[in-house]
Amino acid sequence: MRLATNDDAGALAEVLVRAFHDDPVTIWAHPDERKRPRRNHVFFSGRLRSLVPHELTWTTDAREGAAIWAPPDAWMVPPGELLRGFGALTVRRAPIVLWGLGAIERAHPRKPHLYLAVLGVDPSRQGQGVGSRLIAPGLEWCDREGVPAYLETAKERNVVFYERHGFHVTEERRLPRGPKVWLMWREAR
Repeated sequence: MRLATNDDAGALAEVLVRAFHDDPVTIWAHPDERKRPRRNHVFFSGRLRSLVPHELTWTTDAREGAAIWAPPDAWMVPPGELLRGFGALTVRRAPIVLWGLGAIERAHPRKPHLYLAVLGVDPSRQGQGVGSRLIAPGLEWCDREGVPAYLETAKERNVVFYERHGFHVTEERRLPRGPKVWLMWREAR
């Protein structure tokens, strides 16, 4: 594992687009399967642009995936990123998506924590331990610094994966006319 740099951002955005193509929140926000990759590319490019400079984003040398962490004081999406991302939504979907994701953000814990904003692995490499290796440096940082970690996931199978890494479900939320989202917390060890 290594820290990602701005030079990795383009390739990592493409990997994350593939990794999240079947994600329930992604499908809910962008139901048109043909337009979903372009719209998700805008989202992941924004997350990378905002969070890579914090030096808490890890990837592999082959860029098989990314774990994008936000430090305790930077988990909220910056206004500029939010505006760019808004342009990726259709006028018809924007109100429900913003309302639903706003509710998830309002449930975000206020206690200082490291936030796993995105964890994605190229579909061809999933199930081979890449995701576990990608999140390990962030969890080690949490344990070393005595800081808890937080994330949200919309895939039920991911709940078990994260539980293996010390997270537990704190709440379940349903997006308006959309999927369930699990909010998960991990105390520092």
